[in-house]
Amino acid sequence: MTYEAMSADIHLFLHQLHLSRCVLIGHSMGGKTAMVFTLQWPELVERLVCVDISPSQTKDISGFQDFIAAMRAVDIPRGIPRSTARRLAEEQLRPTIQEPTILYFLLTNLVNSEDQFVWRVNLEAISQHLNELMSFPDFQTSYLGPTLFLGGSKSGYISSHNYPEIKRLFPDAEVQHVPDAGHWVHADQPQKFITAICNFLALHPI
Repeated sequence: MTYEAMSADIHLFLHQLHLSRCVLIGHSMGGKTAMVFTLQWPELVERLVCVDISPSQTKDISGFQDFIAAMRAVDIPRGIPRSTARRLAEEQLRPTIQEPTILYFLLTNLVNSEDQFVWRVNLEAISQHLNELMSFPDFQTSYLGPTLFLGGSKSGYISSHNYPEIKRLFPDAEVQHVPDAGHWVHADQPQKFITAICNFLALHPI
């Protein structure tokens, strides 16, 4: 599991949809994947939005590693209804993930597969490649299109320390922070999150 491999997945997906260009939005690990794709295939991206992440080595300041471990440890019996499965998962996750907005957001990844509730994300692969996913590939190229780095005001993933590298790789980038939001910006402040992105897209029409 590498950012280059996930970038190739996006490239294939766009090809399957017969899309020649797109607006790309990604959060956290998805934001890094979006950056890599944009730097590899800039001609395919009209505008880029990176949510609470920067093109640099990431420190686990949001408890991400603990979240992954807690999700992997969840044990749900087969053949039970969705409401019961969700309640059991919530009870097992709550000691580690105490913020309700984050907890309920992660629970949306619980899906039924062959009479067994499982996580739709590949936790095993993420866990095995976590160190690699915390880094960012080296690029000497840049993307000249409109770019928004949208962070949470209570998060530390986009700071002034990251600005030089952001500007080197994305010269037309602007940085904004959503008030009263942590790393999970879209879960903490969904309306402010949507408004910020819509305003950015309106200022940079196709």
